[in-house]
Amino acid sequence: MRDIGKILPIDGYHVLMEKSQPADYLKSLTHLYQPLIGIQAVTLYMTLLHEKELQQQSTVQTHHTLMNYMNLPLDDLYRARLKLEGIGLMKTFKEQSDEYSIYTYELRPPFAPAQFFTDEMLAQLLYHHIGQAKFDMLKNHYVKQEQDNKGANITASFNDVFQTVFPDGRYMEAAGDLQDESTGDIMEPDFSWMEQVLKQRMIPTGQVLTYKNRQLIAQMMTLYDLPEYEIEKAVLWALTEENTLNRSEFKEACHDLFRNNHQGTVRLTDKQVETTEEAVQHPTTKEEQLIAELERISPRQLLEDLSNGGQASGQDLKVIREVMTTQGLPSPVMNVLIHYVLLQTNMKLSKAYMETIASHWSRANLKTAREAIAFAKNEKMQYQQRKNRKKSTKKTASKEVVPDWFHNRKKKKQENDDKPQHSNTDKEWQETEQLLKKYSKKKNG
Repeated sequence: MRDIGKILPIDGYHVLMEKSQPADYLKSLTHLYQPLIGIQAVTLYMTLLHEKELQQQSTVQTHHTLMNYMNLPLDDLYRARLKLEGIGLMKTFKEQSDEYSIYTYELRPPFAPAQFFTDEMLAQLLYHHIGQAKFDMLKNHYVKQEQDNKGANITASFNDVFQTVFPDGRYMEAAGDLQDESTGDIMEPDFSWMEQVLKQRMIPTGQVLTYKNRQLIAQMMTLYDLPEYEIEKAVLWALTEENTLNRSEFKEACHDLFRNNHQGTVRLTDKQVETTEEAVQHPTTKEEQLIAELERISPRQLLEDLSNGGQASGQDLKVIREVMTTQGLPSPVMNVLIHYVLLQTNMKLSKAYMETIASHWSRANLKTAREAIAFAKNEKMQYQQRKNRKKSTKKTASKEVVPDWFHNRKKKKQENDDKPQHSNTDKEWQETEQLLKKYSKKKNG
């Protein structure tokens, strides 16, 4: 439902394709891309590809045409388009008019089957989706093994033969492995931290951090969301006796680290985020600001922000990790759970109390911070109503004649008991929002 209205049936579109398709693009789409993005996205790509041949330059088709072609609702088409954009098969441009929008869909050719397996991230994702047996079969079929009887490679490189001279007489230094072989662009990601690690161990950096190895390291960091210190462990683990990087062992090490942290395997799923296509809606109320903050930050950041900016303890992080992995709570929901438990237990992170609530929230299938906050408020309101009904029932049933002094003492005790530790739920969320805002400013400052 959240994707309804992102595009309208009356909105128009053009299709562009500046690069030609590889010879085996249908095999790539069917066997390599389809397991990652699904049949609807592949069908949309093929429909737009053949639509380009039919369209006239001055004619604008509407998205209602696509709905009829594919027999799909518009929100499904929108999600299929996002998958094509995310996997690199499409770029989308938008022109806004008073009545409707016009989109330009620029199709990008898929990798040829053999090239697909040279992209470490796509290959690794495909491996996790279809399993090792099917992956090995496809790779062995599409990637032709080089013949071993060709002898040593003595081909001269560009830098061996040519030298670029500038008008002022300066010579251009050789780019070496920093040059992207596919585009010719010079790419130099920041791996100073890894260079420092290797230098401390007297390992030649140029031998390990080649262009392809740096590209692999960057992709595995993105795919598995690993911090630098864990990538460092994976690189050192995968070094050979000749101080070169065994790429297969490095990928296995990264996967093992991810599995140890998350108790699962990596999958390509739809990311539930708002796209940059629509205007960003800034939160106005304090509760909206709190929800936005809880959606954005990690549980570790939340703990540190609520601890005067100090470092979160290892024990607290272990409790949070166990609850998250056991109950399968998304990070925003986990943030609300942490916040709720801290408020109810005088800023103490009780594991037993957290596990009890987490199992309840997991059964409720909460996915966002907004849903979790609304659910928590509703549960607390129902608890308060049950408590009030129970007290009113007691008062009605009690008809005994007792001295005035006993009434006064009981009334005073009841007033104290009726004061909950945090009676105003809205006030609780606002107080935590102010804490987050305060400590975030300290951290950024």
